[in-house]
Amino acid sequence: MKRMHWATALLLTSALSGQESGQETGGQEIVGLLPVEHAECSYFSAPGMKLRADRSNAARVGRLGQETASIAALLSGIGGTGRATTSGSDNLVDRNIFGVLREKGITPASRSNDYEFLRRVSLDLTGRVPTVDKLTAFVADPDPNKRTKVIDELLASPEWVDKWTMFFGDLYRNTDLVRATNTNRFADGREAFYRWIKESLTANTPYSQMASTLIAAQGTNSFERGELNWQVGNRVTNGPAQDMYDQMAAMTAETFLGVSHFNCILCHNGRGHVDTLSLWGRSASRAQAYGFAAYFSQTALATVRPVPGVNYFSWNVNFNQRGAYTLGTTTGNRPARTQFGPSRTVAPEYPFTAEAAVPVAAGEDWRQAAARSVVRDPLFARATVNYLWRELMVRGLVEPANQLDPARLDPDNPPPDPWTLQPTNARLLKELGDFFAANNFDLKAVMRLIANSEAYQLSARYDGEWNPSWDTLHARRLVRRLSAEELHDAIAQTSNMPAVITFGVNSNDRTQTRTVNWAMQVPAPNARGGSAGFLNLFYPGDREDNERRRDGSDQQALGLMNNSFVMNRTRAAGAGPTASLLRQVLNFESRQLVDTLFLSVLSRYPGEGERTAAINALSSGNRTQQAENLLWTLYNKVDFTFNY
Repeated sequence: MKRMHWATALLLTSALSGQESGQETGGQEIVGLLPVEHAECSYFSAPGMKLRADRSNAARVGRLGQETASIAALLSGIGGTGRATTSGSDNLVDRNIFGVLREKGITPASRSNDYEFLRRVSLDLTGRVPTVDKLTAFVADPDPNKRTKVIDELLASPEWVDKWTMFFGDLYRNTDLVRATNTNRFADGREAFYRWIKESLTANTPYSQMASTLIAAQGTNSFERGELNWQVGNRVTNGPAQDMYDQMAAMTAETFLGVSHFNCILCHNGRGHVDTLSLWGRSASRAQAYGFAAYFSQTALATVRPVPGVNYFSWNVNFNQRGAYTLGTTTGNRPARTQFGPSRTVAPEYPFTAEAAVPVAAGEDWRQAAARSVVRDPLFARATVNYLWRELMVRGLVEPANQLDPARLDPDNPPPDPWTLQPTNARLLKELGDFFAANNFDLKAVMRLIANSEAYQLSARYDGEWNPSWDTLHARRLVRRLSAEELHDAIAQTSNMPAVITFGVNSNDRTQTRTVNWAMQVPAPNARGGSAGFLNLFYPGDREDNERRRDGSDQQALGLMNNSFVMNRTRAAGAGPTASLLRQVLNFESRQLVDTLFLSVLSRYPGEGERTAAINALSSGNRTQQAENLLWTLYNKVDFTFNY
């Protein structure tokens, strides 16, 4: 920890108690404090660490509110907020958000300023921070429609494709190996699945078509047909075939309908098991679950060895027209399937929204009928927009986002007492879902709608006393810690020192590799190459047992201070166009150097106290080393770690 002198002081000059940032500390060493420890910040403080130990949903929601308050305090005094919020917008998001706030007598936060907005929307839509040129041009642009224009630019960028390919790779659990069942897609299958997702998003394929394709995909060679790999990942071993059909049904319900507790119904009736979780689930029966699983009983998986005698194979996903879901099993991963009624065979039956069910056409694969029913179901649209809302607005309208209760979503048909509507804004969820369906399930259309709303553009700062119960109402911006990939790429981009991440793409020929410069372009968790040591500090998950997390840890703080990935990028290195950021600015006048580093890394100008401390430090000792200390300090400031 060699950088513990004026850099420590600068880290501690942020406005942690609502006073102007950058109060002078004299540049002296502050002994006994880690440079990223902020007593008032729930992210790095000891109380925050304790809070993060509890991963329950209630704790997560509470943490979001505390982190938002902490970051808002940190930023107060560093530049003003934008103008007052216009709650008269005809955007359907604003009608519903501000309508509830008016009913409750709650004043929303002011609008974010242009620096905050561009950093926020760039990270949310593309996973990348804005460049200095883009940022300064945007702020200087007098066009009143500039925010709408930049949203469209971001949605049309290749970086948008990278960010959302990562998002759907998480949702679809694209990995080489499913360890629980020892199902190996190999690097070849992982790459094919990654390409399929990326190509679908590049073409802006309607999401209903993407979902239908994954549910009903059949064909040969999963190394070439990427869409086959989703059902391959749902394979179940050590039991009868019905176990696999059940898993395919359960993953379809969770991924595309947001009903994860359907998996429970596949083992037992809902009553007595999910009574407090789901009004729909408490009356659902295992017999109904069999009916949904029956749609998948004509599926047969088979391996094909392209290299005889080598443990290396692709997968075929075949249509077995004679397949059927039969009862009477007594072994496997689930309880015995007891026969009910006169027939031992279960016919396909859609268990969720009756109006969505479509008949099976003669001779067709039953999975095709399942896919048609799923995408017709309003649950499909609502689950998808809830996932998107959570990614853009930090907290879903239903949390956890994969636990929708079909019986408690409709604001026009509320549940009986003592049950309440499940979404925090049921009307908004319904209208967002309707908008998604009416716009041909266009993912970009939903993101454009949300990002253009005044509700999305609110500041995290709040003038007046904040009531934590307002967090769920989106009366101000909730903050989130950047993902592992966002942090990695922000450091690589702002330092002008891209990473080189190389990984294998052919499990039979280890010499076949692919190289990318951005962590957001890595296809799966086990393909992170030499950047894994840094990325893994920030809980990127493994797409199987460990979900992606955005809480913090001591190891993260230490990694930002000492990891070689960060340290190497705080050097004045290289020459010409490939020179590091620090090399490019080293000969700038001190104020310009300081402002450029702040704009590059934090997407804002420094507060006066921050600027004074930095300029004073540059004037003493070795200028190159002091400039390196400054860049290192900015990577360790709390507001670099968050999107706010």
